[in-house]
Amino acid sequence: MSKQTIYKIYGIALLFTTFNLFIYIFLNHYFDGSIWQTMRQSKSALTAEYCELDNSTHFFRQTMNTYSNLVYFFLGMIVILISFYDRKNKTENQNIIQQFPLLSFLFGCCLVYLSIGSAFFHASLTWFGQRADMNGTYSICVVLLGISSYKLFVKANSTKNFKSFLICFLLLIIITFLKLHLLISSIVLLPLLILSTTILTSINYLQNKNIFNIQLAVLSLLLMIGAFVLRTLDVEKIVCDPISFYQGHALWHCFTGMSAFLLYWFYRTEKS
Repeated sequence: MSKQTIYKIYGIALLFTTFNLFIYIFLNHYFDGSIWQTMRQSKSALTAEYCELDNSTHFFRQTMNTYSNLVYFFLGMIVILISFYDRKNKTENQNIIQQFPLLSFLFGCCLVYLSIGSAFFHASLTWFGQRADMNGTYSICVVLLGISSYKLFVKANSTKNFKSFLICFLLLIIITFLKLHLLISSIVLLPLLILSTTILTSINYLQNKNIFNIQLAVLSLLLMIGAFVLRTLDVEKIVCDPISFYQGHALWHCFTGMSAFLLYWFYRTEKS
């Protein structure tokens, strides 16, 4: 992929994100918090889980925690546009992830899904919004686990039928998590998914160190660790200012988004 193509993809993704930002600004300006009053409140709203002030009179009850989800949207649009590029520009030296643009498209859609679901949650602090937020988070983990598993067990370009089956299987798992995460705590599920992906990524790298850029995987892991530290500080109300532009949970969104994107890039840039 040439630099010109990369700049074009980033530019288009930024344009879509800016348009989405203007939509958020419009909604937050012309509507107020009364729209959420008839909906069931989340546990986070009842216990004031996050540091940022819960301003129930505003449409965006948590301003920074809502706007920061645009990071997921921007990264998701980049991956979606990359999937279109891979679909149109098939060459002999593509690796198996580049040969599977539908998997990249699914990952990009999951990032956009998380952006919308998490923004909805922090804007409303409702029970339904929290379900969308968590399912979006799990969808990212499920697809990354699918990518690392696909790389580990599939050594050559697979058939269209198998690719379609894998996409449907991953979608089914994502839907299953709508119910599963109500039965098993996120304290258990989320670390388990991240740990599984980390283990599979380590195995993939150790099997053939020469074809991967390990710096991408290491940076992805460091960003994820940093994200958990920031989230913990935010929940524990350490270095906390409820009305500040700085919010630890908003940075959690930025760090986790970049972590997921870099791990995807680790696999996509594998040398064929």
